[in-house]
Amino acid sequence: MKIESISLKNFKAFKSVQMENIPSFCVIVGANGSGKSTIFSVFGFLKDAMSGNVNTALSRLGGSRGFREVRSRNTTEPIEIEIKFRAQPESPLTTYFLKINGRGEKAYVEREILKYRRGGKGQPWHFLDFSDGKGTAVTNELDNVKNVNELQREEQNLKSNDILAIKGLAQFERFPAVVALGNLIENWHVSDFHISKARPEQEAGYAEHLSREGENLSLVIEYLYKYHRSIFEKILELLKQRIPGITNVEAKTTTEGRVLLKFRDGAFEDPFLARYVSDGTIKMLAYLTLLYDPQPHSLLCVEEPENQLYPALLCELAEEFRNYSIRGGQVFVSTHSPDFLNATRIEEVFWLEKEGGYSKIIRASENEQIKAYMAEGDQMGYLWKQGLFDKVDPNV
Repeated sequence: MKIESISLKNFKAFKSVQMENIPSFCVIVGANGSGKSTIFSVFGFLKDAMSGNVNTALSRLGGSRGFREVRSRNTTEPIEIEIKFRAQPESPLTTYFLKINGRGEKAYVEREILKYRRGGKGQPWHFLDFSDGKGTAVTNELDNVKNVNELQREEQNLKSNDILAIKGLAQFERFPAVVALGNLIENWHVSDFHISKARPEQEAGYAEHLSREGENLSLVIEYLYKYHRSIFEKILELLKQRIPGITNVEAKTTTEGRVLLKFRDGAFEDPFLARYVSDGTIKMLAYLTLLYDPQPHSLLCVEEPENQLYPALLCELAEEFRNYSIRGGQVFVSTHSPDFLNATRIEEVFWLEKEGGYSKIIRASENEQIKAYMAEGDQMGYLWKQGLFDKVDPNV
């Protein structure tokens, strides 16, 4: 899956913004409070709404105030989210539109549409169209439909008007377009990695993928060692290259049924437990585990990966993210680091700036001065540090 554009209205710091021609590796820069986290929270909100409902997802973002807190300040208009994407490179451009409004103390889905255009002409085909818990969805296999008149629509009523139609209908194979989108959203990963969560011993168990906060890191390492040895060796080799002295990592199950990570330093006979190694070592291992997942995520979001990492490692980490996107998984990264930015290309960078209390999104490649400097061999991080990103102070 590749997201090509995002439009937001009345979503937290974004009163009305569009982010278009999004690259496979997308890097976002901005001062504190400018809305970098908000872009990621859109993806997290949709994934949370898929596993619960709109109100629980809004509560996770806005606390007890939910919808009223997530909706932009000083507005009474509904929240609107529109994402345009391609499920595969050769797939038609698909649009998912969601409008959320409030009624009393609760939010509800005012409108939800899934559509795409077949060919370059004509009106888009609506495969899902719901309002206030009621609507229709197409049941045809998409590849077999040649004309809009051949679409077979089925009317449905959802159990509640705060449930996404794509959640409810994605459970049924007879709605193939909805199933495809639901599977993609469920495969998104928004990383909120906490080193403090990854250090402690874990109860013995089974985990194939790194969790949002990374508390199951030792279980995933154990899984890779047992079932994907070549990938485990690849991760270990890359970790050894980046963290001097590390010669081995293992997940050890104790007699009490807990799994702990052990790191071996070639200079010492006994291995170190995870609680005694550096933050940077734990974080680099977690990122490599995420990036070399045997079943990679279609969308990966990572916020400020430079924290706890030695600046010299950031160029290589940026390249790892780019390689992940080349292998097929789109990557969004926010950063405050000039060293990380120095490893980016002009077409990969967007910055956020505040105007009238709301944030707007600027594409670096649309700034003629930055384009000229980059053409002469300058690096993005140095340009940002010199204050050449309009209204974005690198020291904030």
